[in-house]
Amino acid sequence: MKLTKSFSIFFTAACLCSACLTSLHAHPDSNTADSITHASSPTCTCDFSKTHLISPSHPAITYTGRIDFTSNERPRFTYPGIEIKMTFTGSSIAMKAKPHSGFFMAQIDDMQPVKIHFADNATYCISNTLSPNTPHTITITYIGEGYNTLPEFHGFLIDSNHTASPTYNISKHTIEFIGNSITCGYGIEAMNPTDPYKEETANYYYTYAAITSRELNARSHVIARSGIGVYRNYNGPRTGDAVNMNTEYPYTLLYNNTVPWDFTRFIPELVCINLGTNDTSTQGADTTLLLQGYMKLYHQVRSHYPKSSIAFLSGCMMTGQQLETAKQTMDKAAMLARAEGDEKVYRFDFTPQDGSLGYGASYHPSREQHQKMADELIPWIKKTMGW
Repeated sequence: MKLTKSFSIFFTAACLCSACLTSLHAHPDSNTADSITHASSPTCTCDFSKTHLISPSHPAITYTGRIDFTSNERPRFTYPGIEIKMTFTGSSIAMKAKPHSGFFMAQIDDMQPVKIHFADNATYCISNTLSPNTPHTITITYIGEGYNTLPEFHGFLIDSNHTASPTYNISKHTIEFIGNSITCGYGIEAMNPTDPYKEETANYYYTYAAITSRELNARSHVIARSGIGVYRNYNGPRTGDAVNMNTEYPYTLLYNNTVPWDFTRFIPELVCINLGTNDTSTQGADTTLLLQGYMKLYHQVRSHYPKSSIAFLSGCMMTGQQLETAKQTMDKAAMLARAEGDEKVYRFDFTPQDGSLGYGASYHPSREQHQKMADELIPWIKKTMGW
């Protein structure tokens, strides 16, 4: 998968007004409606001269996810599922980001979320017709894979003479998802399984991981990349790839080992490892190296989270011998972990997809398939974790 890397900067603004939201969300379950919510509306106007900036370092803004705060005024990230939240008053809310930061989902209060896009624009007006004296909460979710474009958040714009305040965390639980393209939401908005990867049809927001987090009222961190494996990436050599999830897991940003992740910043109750689909694809995996890869990742996770539960998950794209190889290897990894005295290691298998719920791009899970995956995972988590 290759993302476009272009950094021509034009300080323009896109805008989406309440009338546009009503029209676009007439059919909230429609892939077509969701795929066009980033479009600008010619009827919207945003008067940025009557706003003031809530900078990224403002205490009103809360963050979730692996974010690099080397520059407090230019936090940057690469993994999907990053959340940025704030409570504010005023009739309008806009977001600022580095141009070419890609796609986000924006939700105000309990309204339907809308998809917004930072291409050449540095500012996006999300709404301009809110009740001015009512506190509103904005939640921004990064839904792409930013290892090429390195997205940056540059703050919010709210009406002059209005205020912002922290959105206090009321999440009951914490989950970490380690995964590949399935967890990223690769091609989830595509209409044809033969479509290639496109940035605009990927959407983490509708994945099993995001749905599970919302349904369980859990804050989640996501460490996922399309094509990655536990020891061997998609179509890589059977001997393995020098760069894989094991090499990337310790760091804040994908493919950047200059910013180690501080594991004390987020302690998940449950870690879900959904890998192996790429390791066992094409020419297949060396099962000895695959097991070593799983065990190496398990030991990394356990070293940072001594009290967390860890679950090995089999993805829904595998079938036949590929699936059996992955399942048997994960079973053995869990058995070895338990033999070391670890009683909080588990296994879970998603039902393989059969096309009855459609496909996303490159035969990845459709939005409906992701919903099914969440419907399977949620009750298992509740039972296993006692939530």
